[in-house]
Amino acid sequence: MLEDIKDIVDSQSQTDPSFKTRRLYTRMSAAEVRRQLIEQKGYTDEELPSRQTINTKLRELDYYPRRVVKSKPKKKIPETDAIFEQLAEVNSDADEAPDTLRISIDAKAQVKIGPFSRGGKNRVTVEASDHDFKPKATVIPYGIFLPALDELFMYFTTSRLTSDFIVDVLEIWWESVREWFPQIKTLVINADNGPENHSRRTQFIKRLVEFARKYQLNVQLAYYPPYHSKYNSVERCWAVLENHWNGDVLDEIDTALNFAKTMTWKGKHPVVELLTQTYETGVKLTAKEMQALEAQIERLPGLEKWFVNIPCTAEAAWGV
Repeated sequence: MLEDIKDIVDSQSQTDPSFKTRRLYTRMSAAEVRRQLIEQKGYTDEELPSRQTINTKLRELDYYPRRVVKSKPKKKIPETDAIFEQLAEVNSDADEAPDTLRISIDAKAQVKIGPFSRGGKNRVTVEASDHDFKPKATVIPYGIFLPALDELFMYFTTSRLTSDFIVDVLEIWWESVREWFPQIKTLVINADNGPENHSRRTQFIKRLVEFARKYQLNVQLAYYPPYHSKYNSVERCWAVLENHWNGDVLDEIDTALNFAKTMTWKGKHPVVELLTQTYETGVKLTAKEMQALEAQIERLPGLEKWFVNIPCTAEAAWGV
């Protein structure tokens, strides 16, 4: 039953936005979880424990009903509930289909490299500058997380976060794991609608169409609604990383990379790689070029911005 509870609650949960704890804050009450166990999983009322017992199990699994102040979304657009309902369906179908792999992608905030305090505590004395001067460098960690397998891949860039960087990371990652997944025909990508990877970003869509054709993979984009990006499962890994290197000084890029390599997620170390290529911002297609691309993809009616199918052939077909 615990696995069924996790399956129901996971898509409705977000990480602590401060990254100070590993707790997950859920949108669902214990009573609603109990009702969904009956409706979705086929349990009878007699088979299930009480609401109080289910509430205890939720806490044991690190799901908490309350939200910290910062986790309250600033807005809720009219499509929010419909997006979450569709996400739950898409993610569940992806996790059950033997020829489909679901990944969660996102970037962490830019990290300054230098003798700066990151807060936190350490068992030994660690000295840091009392002022944050100009950093030696900056890096941006980018994560690819496989929720069904609890596998994490992190790619650091010393350049800008751009559409080209994101798809380059996808290509590097897929080249490294494709032998593990010879049966995979469809890649479902959970993401937020950030400026460099939203579904109207022309360069991002262009690169993904090329990716789908090159590797003969159907790509389905499934975005979280605005102001709810903390529900994206890769965000939980950032909380672990932040707690792992807090209390230490990231005085060199190699220091940051080594801390990333030694963190653990569910008992596993992530794969960590540094990309040093320089990426240009502002790369975009003309309206005519994007119109031609739109003819090769399909958007879900009513939720066009949040659910996009990019088939591996020139013919678009939702749910291939």
